[in-house]
Amino acid sequence: MNAQPTFNEKAPIRHDWTLDEIEALFALPLLDLVHRAQTVHRQYHDGAIQLASLLSIKTGGCAEDCHYCPQSAHFAKQTGLVKETQLDVDYVLGRAKLAKEAGATRFCMGAAWRSVRDGAEFDAVLDMVRGVRALNMEACVTLGMLQPHQAKRLAEAGLTSYNHNLDTSPEFYDEIISTRTYQDRLDTLALVRAENIGICCGGIIGMGEKQFDRASLIRELSKMTPHPDSVPINALVAVRGTPLEGRPPVDAFDMVRMIAVARITMPKSRVRLSAGRSEMSAEGQALCFMAGANSIFYGEKLLTTDNNDALADRELIEKLGLRPEVIEERSAHYDLDSNEQIADVSAAN
Repeated sequence: MNAQPTFNEKAPIRHDWTLDEIEALFALPLLDLVHRAQTVHRQYHDGAIQLASLLSIKTGGCAEDCHYCPQSAHFAKQTGLVKETQLDVDYVLGRAKLAKEAGATRFCMGAAWRSVRDGAEFDAVLDMVRGVRALNMEACVTLGMLQPHQAKRLAEAGLTSYNHNLDTSPEFYDEIISTRTYQDRLDTLALVRAENIGICCGGIIGMGEKQFDRASLIRELSKMTPHPDSVPINALVAVRGTPLEGRPPVDAFDMVRMIAVARITMPKSRVRLSAGRSEMSAEGQALCFMAGANSIFYGEKLLTTDNNDALADRELIEKLGLRPEVIEERSAHYDLDSNEQIADVSAAN
């Protein structure tokens, strides 16, 4: 494994991390790992925490069978989640304005689709993206799989980032999802990247995977050139009625390890402490920030599950001496080092 950089020597941006190297990071004593991650974090980031607000603009009825997801039509009878029609554009933009007033700099919109279909609903999403960008906020959507012309239309609307998680390792993936392949996910990311839209791509821990699978997921993410602009790290929320409802809660230290390894291997990315945060103590969250997390979902709900109280989040950020990121104009994707060029994500497979 490469030697740990000092504060005067920036950690290099690498896309060639091996599984052995990443597994060795996971095996480090926790405080040694956190120290190394904090060293890398300070070389590329200040103490700002991005506050991202998330809204489900079309809930339920998804044709995918992701075992963790209550929005899957496969499990609707067991979860009791009622399929809802897509929200009105004006309502969504009203929520975006409220999120901005509360301090959020990114507004994320999720539609429970397997893939995007052309028509009035997609046209409305494009209007939502334009409206959010007009508020001087980052706009992110998650809509399922895309076709090339749809990615192009999203780019023309000003989309900042497209969320499409890998969820887990290639080796464990078939245990969780059967209706979409791993390559399908990589192909969608490649279409988005080809239009110079940033990508938001991470995964979920606590689904029954082994530590090898966590290392393998990090390897897939770190192979992307450039790295994802945002890497959400989610702890499984075991929703009643889903196939994973009986899974035990994720240990906070496992989240810390996952965030630290993501920070070390992807130094410039925002690492987002995402689902499952509501089950963590303030101390556990603080350790995640120390390990390199610099973004959270902010507001009362994620897509369908509860999130932390916004006031408590602001108080914790202030207590830790951090600060919320301020709104400013940003390009569609983060600046790259001069030796990095945008490449097809599918080449990382």
